[in-house]
Amino acid sequence: GNGRAYLVFDVIRRYLSFKGYEVLYVQNFTDVDDKIINRAREEGKTPEEIARYYEEAFLEDMRALDVIPPDITPRATETIPRMLDMIQALVDKGYAYAVDGDVYFRVESFDGYGKLSGRALEEMRAGERVEVDERKKHPMDFALWKASKPGEPSWESPWGKGRPGWHIECSAMSLHFLGMGFDIHGGGQDLVFPHHENEIAQSEAYAGTQPFVRYWLHNGFVNIQEEKMSKSLGNIILVRDILKKYPADAVRLLALQTHYRSPIDFGPDALDEARRAHERLENCLFALGEFLDREGITAPARSEREVELTGFLLEVERRFEEAMDDDFNTARALGAVFELARELNTYLDEQALFATPAGTIMAGQGRDVLLKLCRVFGLFSPLDEAGVRAYGLAAAEGEARE
Repeated sequence: GNGRAYLVFDVIRRYLSFKGYEVLYVQNFTDVDDKIINRAREEGKTPEEIARYYEEAFLEDMRALDVIPPDITPRATETIPRMLDMIQALVDKGYAYAVDGDVYFRVESFDGYGKLSGRALEEMRAGERVEVDERKKHPMDFALWKASKPGEPSWESPWGKGRPGWHIECSAMSLHFLGMGFDIHGGGQDLVFPHHENEIAQSEAYAGTQPFVRYWLHNGFVNIQEEKMSKSLGNIILVRDILKKYPADAVRLLALQTHYRSPIDFGPDALDEARRAHERLENCLFALGEFLDREGITAPARSEREVELTGFLLEVERRFEEAMDDDFNTARALGAVFELARELNTYLDEQALFATPAGTIMAGQGRDVLLKLCRVFGLFSPLDEAGVRAYGLAAAEGEARE
C-alpha cells in the first residue's frame, strides 16, 4: 500500500524532468513517533534501532523497484531545532498553548482550518489519530510537542523535556528544505485529514503567508479483493515478497494502469496481467533490436509507409504528453505506449515480407521513441551503480547536508 505512493511520485518526478523542469525532491524519514516507541518496547530495542532497521528495509525495497533516490532525505530527529523554533513562534503568535509540558495548536485560531479536506470545524469531532484530552480548548487541537514519558526519547525544550508531534515534523522539514509556497506535496489519501490539514494550518500560521503548498497530490488506496490493504485487516503484501515472483517493471505497470487518485485492486490475477503486458513491451523492444542488429544501416530513402510511421511517432508522443499533462494520467499515456508497440510490431512484420531501404532507420527511430516513453515510467531503466550507491547513502548523509 505504501509502495504505490513512492512509485506514483517517482513517475511524476521523472515526467517533470522529461518536460525540462529542474526538480528538487525531498522525502523525509519520520524516525520518532508513537508506533516506533511502542515497537521498540515490544522488541526490547531502542527507538533508534527500530527506525534504522525499517529505514534500511525501505531503502532496499526502493532500490529493487528502481525508484530514483530523493535529492534530500532528512530525518525528523535531525531537525528538532527547526521544530522548536516553529512551535515557539506559534505560541508567541497565539496559535498554540502549553499544558503540563505539552503544546497544542489551537485550530479555532486559524480561519482556514478545513480548507483542504472540505470539513467544517463545527462538524468535526475527535477521531482516528486524534487524542481525546480534556485539557484541550477544542477536541481537534493537535499536539505540536509532547511531554516525555519514562523510557521515551526526549529533547530539551522551553516546555520541558519531550518530543515533537507528527505534523510539526513534516512542516519543519518542508519549510527548511523547500521554503514556503513550494510546488507539490503528496502522499496517500488517508493523509488529507488530519495530517495535511494540520500541516497547512501550522505552516501558514507560522509564516503569516499562504499558500504553504501550491498543489496537493494524493494517491488512492490499494485494495485486496475490494478491501483496503491495511495492517488491521491483516492483508498486507510486502514489496520484497512480490518481487520474488514478479519483475519490478510488472509492479510498476500495475500501478500505472490506474490513475494515481483512483483505488487499485492488487492481487495475483492483476499482477499476472501486468507481467504479460510488460512482456509485450519487452518482446517488441527485443524484436526491434534483433532486426537492427541483423539488417544493418541502409539508405535513408523513405517510402510512403515510413512517412506515415514518422507522423504516427510524433502523434504518439503528443498524445502521451497530453495524457500526462492532464493530472499525470498514466493510464491513458500507457495506452499510447502500447499502441506504439503494436504499430512497431506490425511494421517489423511488413519488413519481413517487403523490406524497404529505410527499414532500419525507421525501426531505430521507433525503438528510440518507445524507450524514451517507457523510461518516463521507469520501465527498462534500472538504476546505474552510482544511483544505487546514492540511494544507500542518502539517509546517512542527511545530517552532513543539514
